[in-house]
Amino acid sequence: MIAAFAVGAATWSLGEYALHRWVGHNPKSQTEFAKEHRQHHAERLYFATTAKKASYVVPVVGAAFVMASKLAGRTGAAWVGGLAVTYVGYEVLHRRLHTHAPRGPIGRFLRKHHFAHHFNGPQTNHGVTTPVWDLVFRTHRPVDVVRVPEKHAMPWLVDPATGDAKPEFARDYVVHHPAKRRASEAREAGL
Repeated sequence: MIAAFAVGAATWSLGEYALHRWVGHNPKSQTEFAKEHRQHHAERLYFATTAKKASYVVPVVGAAFVMASKLAGRTGAAWVGGLAVTYVGYEVLHRRLHTHAPRGPIGRFLRKHHFAHHFNGPQTNHGVTTPVWDLVFRTHRPVDVVRVPEKHAMPWLVDPATGDAKPEFARDYVVHHPAKRRASEAREAGL
């Protein structure tokens, strides 16, 4: 049962990567997920509502549970349980990455990995909960400093007095200010 649950968790992990990379970042995809995902990248703190996600996930998980239980009994149910629990964990973690400052080295790593995807290369770092599948499929891109556009900077990241990254995050992030840069360049050019 424990092994089936773990395999279910790994199944979600691979599914998360696949859905994100091949559906969410497929410019031709017109699925609801792709549309929501594009909006998530375009708007700083946009997440599809829980009700909307549940309207898709509950029927899929329910059908998977019925089928897996019929095919493999309790082992199948445990597999679906691992898949479902890991999916819920993904949703909670993904939101927290955007809305809460990191606590500890794992939180710091996961945020850098995820925000490198958002701001430094959406064709890389597709895994939100783990970089394992990025390593397997060679889409992992380590990054020293994440360059975050000012309009997309997370509230926990920004020092309100300066508009730059708070000192405790400055080794990992730089807030990019296009208007400030243009003004500075104009001053230097004597305009």
